[in-house]
Amino acid sequence: MLLPLPAAGQQAPPAQPPAATPQGEQPTHISVDVTRVSMAYSVTDRKGRFVTGLAKEDFEVLENGRPQAIQEFTAEPSLPLRVAVLIDTSNSIRDRFKFEQEAASQFLNEILRSNTDKAMVVSFDSAAEIVCNLTDSTDKLSAAILGLRPGGGTSMYDAIRFASEKLAEEQPSYQFRRIMVIVSDGEDNQSRGTRDQALEAVQVADTFIYAISTNNLTQGDTDGDKVLKYFTSQTGGKAYFPFKLEDLAQSFDIIAEEVRHQYNIVYRPENPIADGQFHRVEIRVKGHKEVTVRARSGYYARKS
Repeated sequence: MLLPLPAAGQQAPPAQPPAATPQGEQPTHISVDVTRVSMAYSVTDRKGRFVTGLAKEDFEVLENGRPQAIQEFTAEPSLPLRVAVLIDTSNSIRDRFKFEQEAASQFLNEILRSNTDKAMVVSFDSAAEIVCNLTDSTDKLSAAILGLRPGGGTSMYDAIRFASEKLAEEQPSYQFRRIMVIVSDGEDNQSRGTRDQALEAVQVADTFIYAISTNNLTQGDTDGDKVLKYFTSQTGGKAYFPFKLEDLAQSFDIIAEEVRHQYNIVYRPENPIADGQFHRVEIRVKGHKEVTVRARSGYYARKS
């Protein structure tokens, strides 16, 4: 459901800092050109409904707490989509696999516009593999998904890096909206790269991650679910945890709706400093603190 902007109400909670890096892992260094920062984001009300029809004047952006001048503003529905669907084909999801295939195939059939949008399919078990390159052919994509067979370990981090690098090849970046949808239990036992190396690749590709957990919720919040939340929270996406298998298709539907209702701003930092440090970015809707703006939490400035 799409709503006009609600009246101002109670104050929303302050933005949270980036998730802590697990002991033993190096922090992620997301490098961007500090003379031009692009941020895509979505806006929802307290009931999770998308807020549409906003203009450049409705937003303010702060970097490290300092206001910045927005130079460019667009609403994203018209931008061509570049979508990567990553499907866990490890043994751990064998009993749910057929339903996941059907839901993923239907998702691409609904979201892709012919001659405008493109998608790719990446499978991962012991290794990551592109089973269908970027195409607007839903027939090819569906055939690739339905032809997958489960078996082996799990290399999710490598699959994320692999898919991000392929999405980043589509240039110039500002002409596309990139999203990644991961269908997995979030466990990883065979990747050569680390979790934060995977996150860095996603951030460089300016890609939203959405995740659909295949875990059984009766088991509680698993370590894999925490990993999925980490990736989605850091990139402006969201993780979904279907209570039962039949709800998985609904999660895909919600993702399809959200990616059509995003905004994008571009600004030049007031004091661009290529210091290699993390620069926190916060986007607000003026006078409406009760709404939620979901975006990546900032960037690491490239050292000269």
